[in-house]
Amino acid sequence: MIEYRIERRSGVSTYQQIVQQTKQALRLGLLQPGDKLPTAREVVELTAINPNTVLKAYRELEREGLVEPRPGLGTFVRRSLARPEAAADGPLRAGLVGWVDQARGAGLEREDIAALMASVLEQRFDTGVSGPDTGASSPGTRASEPDTGASESPATQN
Repeated sequence: MIEYRIERRSGVSTYQQIVQQTKQALRLGLLQPGDKLPTAREVVELTAINPNTVLKAYRELEREGLVEPRPGLGTFVRRSLARPEAAADGPLRAGLVGWVDQARGAGLEREDIAALMASVLEQRFDTGVSGPDTGASSPGTRASEPDTGASESPATQN
């Protein structure tokens, strides 16, 4: 069963953190169709948040067709977001773990790694750049500015 971690200083609303963490578990295959989510009472006991916040998150997940409430039984996963390529035990994750270990070995902190990852994701997905990095400026970089690889947008977790 999933255990939610609420980061009170993250700037992300509590209900949205629950939604994001549930979706992440669905993408990684940690939650499968038929699995039961923790009850609002269980989440409240572990996180000390308002039960209405949990219910709001579960309603959003229900609207997206990811979970379904079963009266008297709880809230259950309806469909998965998992892709075999993104499995928690797959080769892509192993490569990413190695990369993070290398970045930590180079002295980068968690926030540095998150910012670097966010900038690469932004470059690869938002600007349409694909393929290996050639060292050239990305399309979103102005000619007068060097491409530092740093993102101006804050990195998010989960």
